[in-house]
Amino acid sequence: QVQLVESGGGLVQAGGSLRLSCAASGLTFSSYVMGWFRQAPGKEREFVAAISWSGSATYYADSVKGRFTISRDNAKNPVYLQMNSLKPEDTAVYYCAADPRRYTIDYYTRTAVYDYWGLGTRVTVSS
Repeated sequence: QVQLVESGGGLVQAGGSLRLSCAASGLTFSSYVMGWFRQAPGKEREFVAAISWSGSATYYADSVKGRFTISRDNAKNPVYLQMNSLKPEDTAVYYCAADPRRYTIDYYTRTAVYDYWGLGTRVTVSS
């Protein structure tokens, strides 16, 4: 069955960096659009970034644009989220998600689009 496993979360001071990884199994990774979402306590899950199956197209939430970078390595499988200049408001559980369809990349801001989800990795940014 399909599994998505996130890693790389942790505690970091404001202004610091973290790189999250998401390893996928049970699917043809290079055929899937991949996304990152996050959910802070008491809030709804929100879109962070998405990357097309080829890696040629990316899309970001305004709140992370210029600070976060999504990338993928179709030869090795993972999708990454490089997070720089972290702020306390970035504190959340971060989830990766996968979808096999080929919508335009800006459509992938919607949680309902994705077929598969990981269990998340926690990121805490201290002030």
